[in-house]
Amino acid sequence: MKVPKKTKRYCPYCKKHTEHSISLSKHKERGTLKKGSIARAMKRGRGIGFGNKGRWGSKPAVKGLKTSKKTDFRYKCIVCNKTHTQRKGFRTKKVVFE
Repeated sequence: MKVPKKTKRYCPYCKKHTEHSISLSKHKERGTLKKGSIARAMKRGRGIGFGNKGRWGSKPAVKGLKTSKKTDFRYKCIVCNKTHTQRKGFRTKKVVFE
């Protein structure tokens, strides 16, 4: 999908419509806390043995993978230089800035 590099949008900081530059969100990697806490729980004796193991039990079945990701745009105001995000992403396979 083709997206313009700049657009006029409402800036919640300036409280008026100003020119904004559009960029995609950079960081989307998961932290290691979840995996570490599961490993730590195993060492503590949680989630081993018989019966209902609760949160350390079997993992849910993977039903099907989606072929596209939702957009995560950052809008940077040219006047006040502050950034805000889009409220609702939409599915697209590829984003190209023009």
